[in-house]
Amino acid sequence: MVTTPQWIMIGGDGPESYYQHSSNQRALLEAAKEKMNEAISAKLSLNLISDRFSVADFGCASGPNTFLAVQNIIDAVEDKYRKETGQNPLENIEFQVLFNDSTTNDFNTLFQTLPPGRRYYSAGVPGSFFGRVLPKHSFHVGVISYAFHFTSKTPKGITDRDSPLWNRDMHCTGFNEAVKRAYLNQYSADTKNLLDARAEELVPGGLMLLLGSGLRDGVKMSETVKGMVMDFMGASLSDLAQQGVVEQDKVDSFSTPLYFAEEGELRQIIKENGKFTIEAFEDIIHPYGEFPLDPKILAVSFRASCGAFLSAHFGAYAMRKAFELVEVKAREEFSKIQNAKPGMQYLIVLRKI
Repeated sequence: MVTTPQWIMIGGDGPESYYQHSSNQRALLEAAKEKMNEAISAKLSLNLISDRFSVADFGCASGPNTFLAVQNIIDAVEDKYRKETGQNPLENIEFQVLFNDSTTNDFNTLFQTLPPGRRYYSAGVPGSFFGRVLPKHSFHVGVISYAFHFTSKTPKGITDRDSPLWNRDMHCTGFNEAVKRAYLNQYSADTKNLLDARAEELVPGGLMLLLGSGLRDGVKMSETVKGMVMDFMGASLSDLAQQGVVEQDKVDSFSTPLYFAEEGELRQIIKENGKFTIEAFEDIIHPYGEFPLDPKILAVSFRASCGAFLSAHFGAYAMRKAFELVEVKAREEFSKIQNAKPGMQYLIVLRKI
């Protein structure tokens, strides 16, 4: 069995929560809606649309973006059915939505905030998406939104001071080739497991929609805004170690189970897996860019998505102090942020062979 990373978003709907600070991820879903509609219209066989249609979101978090993702899919399926049959989908199709995330996810907030006017039945599916979580042929369209950059664990040796692969940075910056290769190997193995599992659970001819953030070919993580903020996080933890707030050994052995793959790497991994065809690989652009270039918003957004993981290692007080320093460093290095190389936001449409 693979190991699920203890990575969850800050739960609830309070001022620090992912629920309140996930507008960047929502903007990607909104910008990708038309492309999602086109993909379902062109690539989903009408024969798969019967009286029961199942949608699954893997890595759903605590909302609210998962609701937008699954509603986009349902709207597109209904539109296709209406246009191609002339019938009313509300009378002929019942939709089921399966919300999956790790066992530590805040499912309470998720289900307490389900849209009141939803046109689907819902169920929670706890468990690691790196392995099977559903019976065979359980769903027709699946989505993974802003969760396709996780690994099941940090690569072996990355957090070991005595290893030649020891990484002083808290993430894969892209500048150390050996470290990058170790992360890519781990990511490739985990993504193979993920795709193998989805291929078992998806009906033949069904679709997987992958939305997320990656890198353009040849661009290093630390040359992008998201990489720079991760660097600020690492530097802030080192500052706290010097102040005696956290232990230096803990900082030195801390690394994140994340790998933001380049486009070419993603294509190669999917091709080598052999369970899906790539039906579309879209570069999604929206007015705000990948991140709003505002130091406070950057610090708050990354705290919502990374804060719980940092708290688990260093405690809530240290986490909050670290992100206060992240905002300071982002202000000090703002010209560098403004000149960062662009990242990549994508919609990948896969069809099960």
